[in-house]
Amino acid sequence: MTRISRGYIARRRRTKMRLFALSFRGAHSKLTRTITQETIRALFSAHRDRGSQKRNFRRLWITRINAVIRERGVSYNYSRLIHDLYKGQLLFNRKILAQIAILNRGCFYMISNEIINEVGYKKSVGII
Repeated sequence: MTRISRGYIARRRRTKMRLFALSFRGAHSKLTRTITQETIRALFSAHRDRGSQKRNFRRLWITRINAVIRERGVSYNYSRLIHDLYKGQLLFNRKILAQIAILNRGCFYMISNEIINEVGYKKSVGII
């Protein structure tokens, strides 16, 4: 019996997987079964880590805001600032607040003082 040549669909699918795995090392970029497994693993990790990256950045922004706000006074902190922001209906997101806190502290202190004065928060030490 003569050998027949198969269709091109499976070969095209494997070629796509190989192109995805070009940057993998060793057998992970050479063997078809290993390429498939490692590609699935890479895509799964990328999907999972997109969510964790969002969480990590949010934690970083909160830490930065809290560090800058605590420099001025010990009794005023991040949670009180965010609570007063919502009470004053000033909607800043944490990313923008963190950028203002790092790059332009004077502006950040003006915002926090405005919030403190508007809400009527009384404090015995140090906020100007």
